[in-house]
Amino acid sequence: MDVVSLTVLVIVIVVLLIAARMSIRIVRQYEQGVLFRLGRVVGVRMPGLRLIIPVVDRLPLVSLRIVTMPIQSQGIITQDNVSVDVSAVAYYRVVDAVKSVIAIENVAAAIDQIAQTTLRKVVGQHTLDQTLSETSRINADIRQILDILTTEWGVEVTLVELKDIQLPESMKRAMARQAEAEREKRAKIIAAEGEAISATALGEASDTMMAHPLALQLRNLQSLVEIGVDKNTTVVFPAPLMSMIGELSAFIARENQAAAAAAAAPAADSKSPVKAA
Repeated sequence: MDVVSLTVLVIVIVVLLIAARMSIRIVRQYEQGVLFRLGRVVGVRMPGLRLIIPVVDRLPLVSLRIVTMPIQSQGIITQDNVSVDVSAVAYYRVVDAVKSVIAIENVAAAIDQIAQTTLRKVVGQHTLDQTLSETSRINADIRQILDILTTEWGVEVTLVELKDIQLPESMKRAMARQAEAEREKRAKIIAAEGEAISATALGEASDTMMAHPLALQLRNLQSLVEIGVDKNTTVVFPAPLMSMIGELSAFIARENQAAAAAAAAPAADSKSPVKAA
């Protein structure tokens, strides 16, 4: 075999290897291939080893996995004219490989732009309080709008979540003052309710002690026991004991006066002149 024949053989082998390499495509499990033949869609190729005609066929691969797409922070003015910065995250997946290739040039870029616009539109229709408290409803509204728009692209938006809401510093201070005032209001209401309950209980206790005087004495003794627990030099006398001592002193004084009056009466009688018969 001469050199020319050997060169031709090598060239043919190289061309065959290149053609074989160009004609063999591997579609992975999470992908689908859209087969174009002379610029027209022929069909979808499922996962596995696929053969195509070099130069004539083209087989772009489309991933069917769920894609996580962060929505960058957007400066939004709410319905009550408060400026906030809101960021979110969206999850989507391709459900129709053919539409995702034919209907739109770049699915990820298109969804990113439409998600930013929809985020500004939906949040701008709510007040600040609604944005902070009704995030679930806002998420559902954004997802519904995106899902309607992306259906024509063969894409399904599975989830949208507001990730972060940045408030102005002045608004943060105002909300902190409002929360503090709300807590003070609750504390005062609870204290007033406690006073009312205590007053009712004390009234019922006083009625019971009036009906049973011995109960008051027992309560005084209990108070003395509680005071005596601490080591101190304080001497406490219950009010009923003091009144009893006062009444006892008055009784003794009255008895002494009566005894003195009785002793003075016979002496007066003995000093008076005896009349002659």
